[in-house]
Amino acid sequence: MKTIKETINYEFTIKNSKFISRIYRVNNVNEVNSIMEKVKNEFPNATHYCYSYIINNNIKACDDNEPNGTAGNAILQVLQKNNLDYVLCIVVRYFGGIKLGSSLLFRSYSKACSEALKKGKIITLTKGYKVKITCSYNEQKNILSFLKEKEYQTIYGEQVIYIVNLSKEDISKISNLNYQIIEEILIDN
Repeated sequence: MKTIKETINYEFTIKNSKFISRIYRVNNVNEVNSIMEKVKNEFPNATHYCYSYIINNNIKACDDNEPNGTAGNAILQVLQKNNLDYVLCIVVRYFGGIKLGSSLLFRSYSKACSEALKKGKIITLTKGYKVKITCSYNEQKNILSFLKEKEYQTIYGEQVIYIVNLSKEDISKISNLNYQIIEEILIDN
């Protein structure tokens, strides 16, 4: 399963119409709604806010009043061709006064997405776990040596708690520690 590492931006102009694409890594539809609202606030006078997303088996394409199938579907085809998941692409269009026709419109929305993807980094996701590791202050040196190349959160109290995302392989390496799996997640490979 592939997704993008971080948000990607790209823009171009064709026949006076400006196309601005943003590609986001998303985990759920609630994030999509929040991002759409931010994009509409960032580009308040745009003519169209077309988008597509793929989030697990949840797929949607929106033409936002462009001719049917010329925008959202064009974006979606690029996302699918690149085997992406957990991704949202929004293409904002400022109409430049010259009609592009269905064919050029489709190619323009495709270009907005595909050229943006060329600027970003595509990564592979694997199944993993969000884990809570609990230890005494004396034991934390050993755990920190294991966590040295990982991002983690530390909570200090009577004991030290580390919250970290681990692969299945990493879980086998901590079998002798006091840990609890919080949830199954997708992690960068």
